[in-house]
Amino acid sequence: MGQLIFDSSTRTTIDDRALAHLQIVMLNKLRRRESFAFSWKYPASEGDGRSTVWVAPELPLHFRFSGSRPPAINPAWVDLLMDSANTGSGLHLVPEPAPGTGSHAVSPDE
Repeated sequence: MGQLIFDSSTRTTIDDRALAHLQIVMLNKLRRRESFAFSWKYPASEGDGRSTVWVAPELPLHFRFSGSRPPAINPAWVDLLMDSANTGSGLHLVPEPAPGTGSHAVSPDE
């Protein structure tokens, strides 16, 4: 499990595979100087609930992965996440599309 850290006090734990996909979407939006909201839910072990942060190019953002090897990237999942980021409610982690939805996973080295 990796961590997404927004400043020294706001962080959330996210599976490395999901975090890699979020990283692509977030960095692409920030590269275009686009600000957006990012929301997530807490697991029951952390008391449930949810949080939303405003992500902007001038604010620090840190992706911390627990594993040393980058996962394969599913372009269809990146597209779904980007679609989510472009809505009024902002980016939220949507489930990865099932295999056979017309997309393929690619290695980060491709």
